[in-house]
Parts: sequence; C-alpha cells; structure tokens
Amino acid sequence: MNLKSPEKLTDGAFCKVVDGTHAGKSGIVRDINTSKTGHITITVVQASGERFKTLGKNVVVQAATGE
Repeated sequence: MNLKSPEKLTDGAFCKVVDGTHAGKSGIVRDINTSKTGHITITVVQASGERFKTLGKNVVVQAATGE
C-alpha cells in the first residue's frame, strides 16, 4: 500500500482512510496533532457531520471530488 507522507496532510484536505478501525470512510481533515511519541493524529469530519479520530498514517489525501 503506497501511503502519502504525513506532511501532505493539511487542515481542510479531503482524505480517505485506508487502514485501521475506520477503513473505507472519507471526509475532511480537521484538528491535526502530533503526540509526545511523534504520531500524527487527525480528526476527520464526514459529509454527514460525524467526526472520528484516526492516525495520519492511516489516510491518503485525495482530490476534493473524492476520487
């Protein structure tokens, strides 16, 4: 699996979760944080308004159309 590097994550970018508990979901990246251990965590807001947190390494940044 070829994942984009975390520095490509920006607030407002459209992403798709490709690994972890929320695999298959997609939405807008919000609230990017780096933990004490160096892992990047993000909040993803889906079109329905539902929010969930996931690791930055589990997402791929996509074009705004969702493709």
